[in-house]
Amino acid sequence: MLRHAKAAQVPGLADRERPLTGRGERDAARAGEEIRAAGLGPDVVLCSPALRTRRTAELAFPEAEISYEGDIYEAYPDELLELLRRSDPGLGTVVLCGHNPGVHELAVSLADGDYVFRPGAFAVIQVESAWADLWPGEGRLLTHWDPKEP
Repeated sequence: MLRHAKAAQVPGLADRERPLTGRGERDAARAGEEIRAAGLGPDVVLCSPALRTRRTAELAFPEAEISYEGDIYEAYPDELLELLRRSDPGLGTVVLCGHNPGVHELAVSLADGDYVFRPGAFAVIQVESAWADLWPGEGRLLTHWDPKEP
């Protein structure tokens, strides 16, 4: 689960078109570095079509297959869970790159924990069940990263 990195507030610009700030660009790239350093790499990235999430995914996972899913934008946690359940059963590692509060609430429901989900943060959650059988409480939080923490 990856929340988009810090985005600019631009008066008059549609929410979906908000770009990343300079810090957001750096944090997105760092998130990808942290994930690779943990020995992980996505089989696919399910990404909101908003500009800030697209850019976050591109910077974090430049070599990955990115699937832009309109259902992620403004999604509730149960809608995000349903999207994960539809993942190809042959996929091992799926990254969901989206927005709060949905991304944070889904991460906490899958693997209980007490952590914040600031822009650019991610949680790596291990699940044993098939994607189609995924339910809240089935995951185990392996790691959480926040760009504002040392």
